[in-house]
Amino acid sequence: MKAVIQRVSRASVTVESNIVSAISNGLLIFVGVEDNDTMEDVVWLSKKVVNLRIFNDDEGVMNKSLLAVNGDSIIVSQFTLQASTKKGNRPSYIKASKPIIAVPIYEAFIKSVENELGKKVGSGVFGADMKVELLNDGPVTILIDTKNKE
Repeated sequence: MKAVIQRVSRASVTVESNIVSAISNGLLIFVGVEDNDTMEDVVWLSKKVVNLRIFNDDEGVMNKSLLAVNGDSIIVSQFTLQASTKKGNRPSYIKASKPIIAVPIYEAFIKSVENELGKKVGSGVFGADMKVELLNDGPVTILIDTKNKE
């Protein structure tokens, strides 16, 4: 799994002119699934995301996690995170899982983050044409690949 985590002051997801998720302070998490992703990846990534110390403490140092600040989150599926740009200028999405594989992993990730946070999280609509708005706070943007745990 690949994820782009953005610390936001606010974020929302709109599908067909309807806001399906909206948050204030928290994380907007884009997730791309590939065929060899497992529940181990889901659990590892959810724990990592909610415990990343990327929120400011009282001294203005990034020392608090989403869990510590009781922040909110929105999780959005984004197959383009699995793009390969190795050859040519047209990205290849061959590594991105088809919905039959990706949907259960995506939904499991949402549930796992909810379990870690102890509350509901927002989400996009898998496969929909979504309009995502955000006000990046910092900006703070973190890239994570469960196959390359650095």
